[in-house]
Amino acid sequence: MNEASILTHMSQSLLLFMIWVLPPLIAAVIVGLGIGVIQAATQLQDQTLPLTVKLLVVVAVIVLLSPVLSAPLIEQAKQVFTEFPALTASY
Repeated sequence: MNEASILTHMSQSLLLFMIWVLPPLIAAVIVGLGIGVIQAATQLQDQTLPLTVKLLVVVAVIVLLSPVLSAPLIEQAKQVFTEFPALTASY
């Protein structure tokens, strides 16, 4: 195995991590915008309200989507760890 295969594994892993982070990030942005609009309309200037709601929504999204999103991540980890001796044999 050479550097190209190591870079391939790294890029696949980073892509999987970005896919794993995307749903909670999108949920936090949407909830943050919604809470911001509500706060602007009601002139409620509480600092902890958007933070608490976003935290709860992000945790809920992670809990709901973790079985679906973790399967490819676990497969990638298994593949990397099984190929690790071959990848590092020349070093």
